[in-house]
Amino acid sequence: MNKLLSTLFALAVASATGFAHAQAAPAAPASAAQPAAAAAKPAAPTSPASLQAKVAMCLGCHNIVGYQASFPEVHKVPKLGGQSAGYIEAALNAYKGGERKHPTMRGIADALSDQDIKDIAVHYSKQGQGEGQAAAADKPSREPSPQVAALLQKAACASCHGANLSKPIAPNYPKIAGQHSDYLFVALKAYKTDNNAAVGRSNGVMGAIAKQFSNAELKALAQYVGSLEGDLKTVPESRFHGASH
Repeated sequence: MNKLLSTLFALAVASATGFAHAQAAPAAPASAAQPAAAAAKPAAPTSPASLQAKVAMCLGCHNIVGYQASFPEVHKVPKLGGQSAGYIEAALNAYKGGERKHPTMRGIADALSDQDIKDIAVHYSKQGQGEGQAAAADKPSREPSPQVAALLQKAACASCHGANLSKPIAPNYPKIAGQHSDYLFVALKAYKTDNNAAVGRSNGVMGAIAKQFSNAELKALAQYVGSLEGDLKTVPESRFHGASH
């Protein structure tokens, strides 16, 4: 009897030891090619239905021509069609991280994953950019007044936003030519705003530039930049066509 118990105990120990080794050791690959193939496998493309769900929160403002927001003051929401994908992604991440203060946009950005943000940014960057459409010219479509020309030179806008303010030098910088003037004015003032829990944009470069100017000067800049021809558009969502007229 004792011999039988000893044998059973030994078998149990052997089984437990074998199980422990099996848990600790990595599973053997079925073939050497499979892990490499899995590692190189690209992310699955976003389906139209999935993309539609992601942009659902954007459509009601950014796909209605002339739609106005009331916070922090009445102004048209920015045109996103044709905007740089890198900039849209950077802006959403700034709302999500609190560098840009805006209660509504913070709430929307918080609900988005990193992949959601990338997909939305690419979606809007392609809107309104049909085949055969001419790119924005290098030269502004209209010349600024002497006063505005001096402001543009002082702000050095083209050094970052590029030729005609529509060819930014970095992917995360925006195209601004043709953007709504009232939105640009609100955005520029936000860079000047400090110590406000609900309004403001934390950006060292833009903050330093905006703080050089009075609000009247910022408004003059915004009006000129908004009057230029550029790539930016508001592309109406089909369900909102009636609201765009």
